[in-house]
Amino acid sequence: MHITTQGLVLREVSYKESDKILTVLTAEGGKRTVKARGCRRKSSPLAAAAQLLVYSDMTLFEYRDRFTLSEAESIRQFWHVKSDVELLALGSYFAEVMEAVAVEGRPDPPALSLILNCLHALDKLDRPQALVKAAFELRLMCLEGYEPLADACAVCGVPEPERPRFHLAEGVLHCAACQVGEGEDVPLEGGALAALRHIVYGDPKRLFSFRLDPAGLACLGRVCEGFLLTQLDRGFSTLDFYKQLQGGL
Repeated sequence: MHITTQGLVLREVSYKESDKILTVLTAEGGKRTVKARGCRRKSSPLAAAAQLLVYSDMTLFEYRDRFTLSEAESIRQFWHVKSDVELLALGSYFAEVMEAVAVEGRPDPPALSLILNCLHALDKLDRPQALVKAAFELRLMCLEGYEPLADACAVCGVPEPERPRFHLAEGVLHCAACQVGEGEDVPLEGGALAALRHIVYGDPKRLFSFRLDPAGLACLGRVCEGFLLTQLDRGFSTLDFYKQLQGGL
């Protein structure tokens, strides 16, 4: 059976002499493992589409729950991302996280839309890398069932907590004087609370439409990254590499 879909390559692994095994996030079928035969040959019509972070129209041949890429035509290559090593590392981190949370065969259009929008922001929009990264991490957690409680202090209920902090394990906002439980919490400073609420509760079409000074953006970044890593209980090699490129910052 042939299936026509659109998909973004999240991972590529060389296989045999000229093939690849791709992990693809598709519009209708969620995450799929797809074999791309002969795509490493220079003359292959599949070569352009069978690359990391390429979004394409695809025709997949399904046989016994296995998928083979029959035809493909790239829609977005994200050339600027691929020409900059830091942007490519960050985009690869997005892909690795998405592969970790996506479920084989479960459609997740909002997640696909999110990663495409974040790659577009890195590729075409004049937005700081740290802002796009934080927005991706926190919004993805919301989409995958880890939405934090950020509208008020989780203990006393005050809408604007005094010296607000965010508890990474519990995923709740609280006043500095209110005790939540064991685990790390992080202060929300310099407009970071308003930005966090914008990401969680705001219009997804305006996901990147906020600004923070460097201190506030650094604070938001610590919260969003820490929340994702804590909730997923794992690290990511692409994130480590991205930080190495930034000199450990």
